[in-house]
Amino acid sequence: MRALLFVLVWWLAGVAQAAAPAKAYLTLIIDDLGQNVARDNRVLALPGPVTLAIMPDTPHATTFARQGHAAGKTVILHMPMDPATGPYAWHPGMPTDTLTTRLANALDKVPFAAGINNHMGSRMTSQPEAMTGLMEELQRRGLFFVDSRTSAATVAAAKAQAIGLAHVSRDVFLDDVRTPEAIAGQLRIGIELARRQGSAVLIGHPYPQTLEVLERELPRLKRQGVEWIEIHQMIAQRSNLAMPAHGKQGRYPDR
Repeated sequence: MRALLFVLVWWLAGVAQAAAPAKAYLTLIIDDLGQNVARDNRVLALPGPVTLAIMPDTPHATTFARQGHAAGKTVILHMPMDPATGPYAWHPGMPTDTLTTRLANALDKVPFAAGINNHMGSRMTSQPEAMTGLMEELQRRGLFFVDSRTSAATVAAAKAQAIGLAHVSRDVFLDDVRTPEAIAGQLRIGIELARRQGSAVLIGHPYPQTLEVLERELPRLKRQGVEWIEIHQMIAQRSNLAMPAHGKQGRYPDR
């Protein structure tokens, strides 16, 4: 009986260890950069490998992209997509040549971009044909994709996965509610998610409230057992698989 009890305890301990990932990784992307020099510089000064998502139609896009690259940060293009507007925005029904030209022009405005994520895009990222074309163009250029998941109807990550394009999907938005308390709460959700599933991709914006929370809390991550990693490492860590909230058995639903 004692031997049986020992085996049961040993088995339960093994199950508990298997259920909890050995490490917890977190990646942070800050969107909407290039608009305000003071806020951009606060983002650049955050103590770790923050990913800089720079909008092409902003007054400081090119200068800040070069500054971020020189500082050793990963720069990505924050690509406007419908319902976003402007000279670079993608809209449903646009000819393929127009979409490709707008992407190329946007990339010219954000030098050193290693990949892109969508700015807005709740309508555009649900368009299968356009998203397939985007992923093929990114693969041709050697760029990765981050699905910001501004809509549950997105097919963007599914199309990236289908052709083997390096990508990840956002797990948590930090600042839909712009109060320090709400932002700190979202950060805690991201940390707990990283502990539970092994990794979490967080997106925030250069709001004063967001930066206040991040400047205070990010230096404490390691003490909480969370490792803040660069986005290329996160892509490798996830191996192009969907997280449980985004798909089943690592596959995104392909609508």
